[in-house]
Amino acid sequence: MLDGDNIRQGLNPDLGFSDADRAENIHRIAQVARLFVDAGVIVAVALISLFRAERDAARALFAQGDFPEVFVDVPLAVAEGRDPKGLYRKVRSGALPQFIGIESPYEPRQTTELVLPTAHLTPAE
Repeated sequence: MLDGDNIRQGLNPDLGFSDADRAENIHRIAQVARLFVDAGVIVAVALISLFRAERDAARALFAQGDFPEVFVDVPLAVAEGRDPKGLYRKVRSGALPQFIGIESPYEPRQTTELVLPTAHLTPAE
């Protein structure tokens, strides 16, 4: 499992949250994932990727069928209500700029292999 928060602490601590830094973050993580896949390891990557172009570039690194994309669909109000890390409180107070879905746009995919409507599903489901 490659988790976006953990990757930013170890592999990508030099990257901020500008559009360019976010694109580079996705690029690096995709390259690491590809190395694991090439070694025969099944990799799950959990992160937010704002732009279709970066997701498409990541997908292009893999063989057909080796990049199933899962869209975890959660309305903003539900995400703010859950907020286990307190990030939305920081955003609303101005302490965390360029936050996805509020100050930074998110470009949803036209197609994806799996959509999880989490506002209507329990974690167990």
